[in-house]
Amino acid sequence: MPKQSLLRLIRRWKRYQPREERHKVETQTRGVYVLYLQVGQDFLVRYIGVAGLGKDGGGGVRSRLRTHHRRIKKWSHFSYFEVHENVTREEIREIEALLLGIFRHDPRIKLTNKQTGSKKLFQLQKESHWKKVGP
Repeated sequence: MPKQSLLRLIRRWKRYQPREERHKVETQTRGVYVLYLQVGQDFLVRYIGVAGLGKDGGGGVRSRLRTHHRRIKKWSHFSYFEVHENVTREEIREIEALLLGIFRHDPRIKLTNKQTGSKKLFQLQKESHWKKVGP
């Protein structure tokens, strides 16, 4: 019998890695990542993103961090959550939408994301999705 994963979606993760260590992330790493700005002992969330959504897994976390290094100045650390190979692009997007939805109106978090949620996720709060189906 094959060894079971500890988690269904997340394969492994690293937290609060210094910006300078972005090159240590393996290429083609698929998943969710977070950019932080360290202020004293606190790590303030600045960006939540996804990576590796290309058909061949292209545009992994390492590539996204390289792009953010050039374009976004105010971040000092990052975390990333690598997903298993069988996790689909849509599931990765759903994780991102969930996180953005949770933090959307949190005044402590100053997200620089242009996308602040998911239309599909917001549709699920409609009354029609709360009606009981079946016995």
